[in-house]
Amino acid sequence: MKLSVLFERIFARRWIAGPRLNDALDTVRRLNSHGISAQINYLGEAFKEKNRVKESVDMYLRIINEIKNNGLKADVALKLSEIGLGIGVGFARENYSKIVNAASSRGVFIWIDMEEHELVDNTLSIHRSFIKKGNVGLCIQAYLKRSQVDLQKIVRLGGVIRLVKGAYTESTEISYREPLRTYNYLKLMGYLFAHSKKFMIATHDTNMIKAALSSNKKYKRKVTYAMLLGVRNKYAIELAKTERVSIYVPFGERWTKYAFRRLREASNLKLIITSLIKEPASKI
Repeated sequence: MKLSVLFERIFARRWIAGPRLNDALDTVRRLNSHGISAQINYLGEAFKEKNRVKESVDMYLRIINEIKNNGLKADVALKLSEIGLGIGVGFARENYSKIVNAASSRGVFIWIDMEEHELVDNTLSIHRSFIKKGNVGLCIQAYLKRSQVDLQKIVRLGGVIRLVKGAYTESTEISYREPLRTYNYLKLMGYLFAHSKKFMIATHDTNMIKAALSSNKKYKRKVTYAMLLGVRNKYAIELAKTERVSIYVPFGERWTKYAFRRLREASNLKLIITSLIKEPASKI
């Protein structure tokens, strides 16, 4: 058996809904039945060809319609590099505007997934232009040293943040390693509770979630706890009995980069191994 096939069977199928949009929609329906919302992502990134970008844009427009038409509790999560950022900032902005406007008219929320450090400035610039639309949010990665300033600026503008640790590999000049990565996450989380009314805490760490739950007893914020599909499904179901929970649901055939980033998250290695043993391979 080829290594790629073995990898897909053991890992990818646990973290990815499947190759087709219907696979993602079926997964979202199951999540919704447990009181859990979703963030649907069409896998792909770093596109330099306009035909691939058009395919992604068309798919996101289709996802928006499917969410509305099926009455699903789900947001959309996309990367700007899959809708044209690698071709040009103006081109990506134009495509993002098309998606955001369509989502706004259908009552769907759009998240931008933050990517490598080199793309952060352009991503922030595009996001700032759409904050007033009211149906957009931005992922901020705690592993980057610049993220405190970036997060504070977005919050002051009234933006909605999804806080994650981050899964990219960057130099120590611009990024934190553990345990500073965790410390910075907690610091940024504290700022959100103090200054933001609505945000997402994206983590599988039980201690971090407990810390957030404790903070919210004081601040009473609209907090959603976000996790990845296939990592802590059972815990997510239990947490959803009392809290807002959302699961990131990627689908598509371009799953390799996404899956390998999950494996590179050394701080989550024990959790990932546990998920392979205890979590279902494809059904929540």
